[in-house]
Amino acid sequence: MFGINFIKFDSMTYVIKFKNGQVAKEGRGLSFFYYAPTTSISAVPIGSNNLPFIFNETTKDYQTVTIQGQITYKIGNPKQLADVLDFTVNGNGIYKKDDTEKLNQTIVNEAQTATSSFIHQLGLKEAIRSAKIIETKITDGLSNSQAIKLLGIEILSINILAIKASPEMARALETETRESLQQEADQAIYARRNFAVEQEKKIKESELNTEIAIEEKNKQIAEKQAESEVQKAESNLKLREMKVQADITIENQRKILLEQKTANQKKEADAQGYVLETTLKPYKEIDWKILTALNNNPDPKFNISLAFRELAENAGKIGNLNISPELLDTLLNDKKDRK
Repeated sequence: MFGINFIKFDSMTYVIKFKNGQVAKEGRGLSFFYYAPTTSISAVPIGSNNLPFIFNETTKDYQTVTIQGQITYKIGNPKQLADVLDFTVNGNGIYKKDDTEKLNQTIVNEAQTATSSFIHQLGLKEAIRSAKIIETKITDGLSNSQAIKLLGIEILSINILAIKASPEMARALETETRESLQQEADQAIYARRNFAVEQEKKIKESELNTEIAIEEKNKQIAEKQAESEVQKAESNLKLREMKVQADITIENQRKILLEQKTANQKKEADAQGYVLETTLKPYKEIDWKILTALNNNPDPKFNISLAFRELAENAGKIGNLNISPELLDTLLNDKKDRK
């Protein structure tokens, strides 16, 4: 209304507000009202950008290679870039003139310039295998480029995704590589067979040496076993001799002991006989009646029995013998009582 508009930008956009050709306001993510007839607005995106590229170069052996990769960059000095390229937007925030393509093309051209001199010094095979070196060359080239410095650009990373030869040379290289690999494979098979033969030979020699060593060991073991058997037999013989000798010694000692024991027993028997004979000698000539009397047995029955014995001995001299029933009854009752 009346030329006064409102505009708003996100935080990843650096905004420069010009009024009557002078910087009136600048910063990230601004929003403001402005008078359209006297105001122009420059909006520079400051986020990181991935810039894919692909270009062709010629190697030292006049072969074309295609280099494909990606450059990641961001705008480090948006005010400086706005002084070189046009990032003016209209009231709707749309760029009046898109210089982003010009910026990207400048970065790609600088990358190709940094690469070309290096690729021209390499052969085709070397160039195809030089991705990491080309990344370093592009990084150094962009870091030292005056054009990049004037634009206020910061290079974050360089990635080489592929380095390819022309289709015809790629097939030729594949064929050459295939033949080389086939030769290497054949050589490897030949070497492996030779190695297997050598290993088999070594294994056979080792087996023969092992068998010889085993036979030698068996021989030594047999000799040792024979020696052991002889020593064992000799030891057994000595042990038997020692045992027999020990048995003889024991038997001799037992014989001596038995003789000594017999002699001792005989002496003991003689001593006991002598003692007994000496003890009984005074009683030998004494009449048994005297001995019975000396016994002094107070039992009347015993004395009666002695009397009956004397009667029996003198039975021829006795005409009649009368024994009272009371006496017999006493003797019989005493016998029953004892039972």
